[in-house]
Amino acid sequence: MSAAVRSVRVLDTDLSVDRLLSVVSDAQVGGIALFVGVVRETDEGQGVVSLDYTQHPSAEQALRDCAERVATAHDVLSVAVEHRVGHLEVGDLAVVVAVGAVHRAEALAACQQLIDDLKVEVPIWKEQQYSSGQSSWVGL
Repeated sequence: MSAAVRSVRVLDTDLSVDRLLSVVSDAQVGGIALFVGVVRETDEGQGVVSLDYTQHPSAEQALRDCAERVATAHDVLSVAVEHRVGHLEVGDLAVVVAVGAVHRAEALAACQQLIDDLKVEVPIWKEQQYSSGQSSWVGL
């Protein structure tokens, strides 16, 4: 287990950018890369009212595995990631990734890899509710 991985959580409560920034900050960190995924009001031309994230019981471990792999592959000092599950409204935070490194390039590369990897590997699925009354599943 990498000491750089400081926090990995799947939560059914509000996410906090400030919380993750504080988790990855320390005196050695010179650059922090941050990705914040937000529920948007449209997707593929349709109005989005809300969405619901559902997780497999292995989701948090899969998220941890992604974070560990990224921390090992990049020269970073700290990694934190949280993903929301449950019901979310437009504007709610869905995922927050924070990575601290001595320099920005390493932090940015690791942050991008972590968000890209978790979207593919972590068993969390999204059902979007549209203003038309229809819904669709994403990530199945």
